[in-house]
Amino acid sequence: MDAADTPRLLLDRARLEANAARLRARAEALGVAFRPHFKTAKSVEVALISHGGAAGPATVSTMKEAEALAEAGASSDILLAATAIPARLPRAEALTRAHGTRLLLVVDSPEMAALLDAAAGAAHEVLVEVDCGEHRAGVPPEKAVAVARAIHGSRHLRLAGVMTHGGHSYGSADPARVAEIAEEERAAAVAAAEAIRAAEMPAPVVSVGSTPTLLHARHLQGVTEVRAGVSLFWDLAQMSRGMCNWDDLALSVLSTVIGHNRAAGALILDAGALALSKDITANAFAPETAYGRVAEAGTGAALPLHVTIVHQEHGTVPVPDPSWFERLPVGSRVRVYPNHACITAAGGYGAYDVVDAAGQPLERWARVDGWH
Repeated sequence: MDAADTPRLLLDRARLEANAARLRARAEALGVAFRPHFKTAKSVEVALISHGGAAGPATVSTMKEAEALAEAGASSDILLAATAIPARLPRAEALTRAHGTRLLLVVDSPEMAALLDAAAGAAHEVLVEVDCGEHRAGVPPEKAVAVARAIHGSRHLRLAGVMTHGGHSYGSADPARVAEIAEEERAAAVAAAEAIRAAEMPAPVVSVGSTPTLLHARHLQGVTEVRAGVSLFWDLAQMSRGMCNWDDLALSVLSTVIGHNRAAGALILDAGALALSKDITANAFAPETAYGRVAEAGTGAALPLHVTIVHQEHGTVPVPDPSWFERLPVGSRVRVYPNHACITAAGGYGAYDVVDAAGQPLERWARVDGWH
């Protein structure tokens, strides 16, 4: 990588494989299927590794992700977790015709169910999204039956069950509180499914998931599957909450020291806001994180340095003393471990440079970025 242009998105294959194995084992221990989320990785190769090298169920955020997985044979059972809209149905129907893919859609209102039914040219399996406490999307469990009736009574939609996402679990670093949220997540989904069944409608799928709740759930009785995504890579936001360790972090950004600002006592990197994002979620629990932690380019060993200011293409790294100008001269390389892997990876790289534990290149994997 010494001659490669920067910034570049590095992915440690051994850490990725270890993280995936941990998640599979956790789902198995809880007695549920594992449906990893593709929105972070956006890579067919990562999707296959998430299931130990085989095709398996997947969660996606975009039709482009679903198409990539289906075309590569990486999944024939896909959940499109973002609320479906009529404009996506032609692509969904083409996907099923071309590959025989099972594509589960999601709605959280009778109004959207009606719009989908009017636009559909074929049958679609649909889940009711339940709000378990995040208040981003979904209906309270007690209102799930109304949405289910709209789906069940339509011409083209087939009621497949319920799903929810305990995203508010990211707001705590207390394992006991995360375990409580995991129970809230489970209970909301199970209650909605049971209410739908009591109304004599089907609810075979009960899908829950977030990285913290998967790790800390006491049990998942009544749940059929669990979803998680960022835990394949991990990041500083998750580490700040005690969900992972430094040696679990699989994603980093290779950057070049392009300048020394001796007056300000800082290194200047070519990894700025576009390369790292402006996400600072780790700072809630680890304020020193700023926009990312700097590490040695080869081994990824952590250095006591952080990117504290980002402009579009520049990152500023204050140094504690002038010796760092000799230790990291202009032209040298570093890695930056980001706050939030999902947002950093979406920064326009287009591909991962997959590396071994010593930072040596192994492969290059394309990313499925964008929507169309």
